Amino acid sequence: MKKLMTICAVTAAMTVAPAMAETVKVGYMTTLSGGAGIIGKQMQNGVELAMEHKGGKLGGMDAEIIYADDQRKPDVAKQLANRLLKSDRVDIMAGVIWSNLLMAIHKPVTRSGTLLISSNAGPSPIAGDQCHENFFSMSWQNDQTPGGMGQYMQDAGIKSVYLMAPNYQAGKDMLAGMKRYYKGDIAGEVYTKLGQSDFQAELSALRAAKPETTMIFQPGGMGINFVKQWKQAGMDKVSKLYTVFSVDGVSLPALKDSALGILGTQTWSPDLDNAINKKFVADYKAKYGGYPSFYAAQAYDTILAIDHAIAKSGSKETAKMRAALAAGNIPTTRGVLNMNTNHFPIQNVYLREVVKDADGVVTTKIINTVFKDHGDAYAVNCKF
Repeated sequence: MKKLMTICAVTAAMTVAPAMAETVKVGYMTTLSGGAGIIGKQMQNGVELAMEHKGGKLGGMDAEIIYADDQRKPDVAKQLANRLLKSDRVDIMAGVIWSNLLMAIHKPVTRSGTLLISSNAGPSPIAGDQCHENFFSMSWQNDQTPGGMGQYMQDAGIKSVYLMAPNYQAGKDMLAGMKRYYKGDIAGEVYTKLGQSDFQAELSALRAAKPETTMIFQPGGMGINFVKQWKQAGMDKVSKLYTVFSVDGVSLPALKDSALGILGTQTWSPDLDNAINKKFVADYKAKYGGYPSFYAAQAYDTILAIDHAIAKSGSKETAKMRAALAAGNIPTTRGVLNMNTNHFPIQNVYLREVVKDADGVVTTKIINTVFKDHGDAYAVNCKF
């Protein structure tokens, strides 16, 4: 009888006690310190705004975002990934600006059985023969955007171009993507140091070469410094400048009118005409006092993708979320996105021009769609 009463008491306690809410934990790695912190802050802003829009929940579950500052160092990124997986026990890893850092954590995270979602970096090896079913990109494969620039320059009849990018995985991918579609003369191909701030030597060499056009990939602060020094040196009289990931919401507040008229390609733009993007841009401007960059948009989209995966699958289990994301129809600021067979997005690539909006604020607008529903070139090599 005493044993029976104990069992009944425990059963009663279980009946009246409220069920513990399940929490999904997301480890979000980005660069929040040093010169590149300007990018990471935009990404953090995008995450915070998305969580605000979702009421602090993901797929109906209580959610916790754990930020990690990788300091733009691969060894630090690996240490942080290990901590997030083993100590914090995150359900999902996301973020990552730099391709060399994503390469450093890709295997440890995906092989642990944890979903890894990139908000920016898209190196070619993990789009191809080093792909993994537990990896998804909510940005682009590195080659896609410069491929759009290459196609535009080819269609425009440009006869020669001088190329410049930082000497790391993304820089090499960017120029490879451009050259895949541009068939004119490559007047020069220069790889600068990642994080470089002084481009005087490169500009002197470029002046001597006198190329018809110049295309650069210099993200974040590198782009700000390059374009400022380009303008100060009067290089517009020497060559016409085109960019990818160099003149955007991160750099425009610093460059202002000096960037007007510069053309670039991108998969997102603040003037995209869909309900999600309109709300995102309006609320971002109201909350943070300026236009968002594509970094912020992609971070926002990453949170929307996680919310979608959990809501659709009803679970935070990796296999179920993976199936939901692979099925596509993911709501984003770029419209509804579908995934390629390598889990990179199939999406449009737009030609954008730097302009002033109705209030005189410098921003970008879409002037052409270069690629529609464009998949990357490496998916054919991906075998899960």
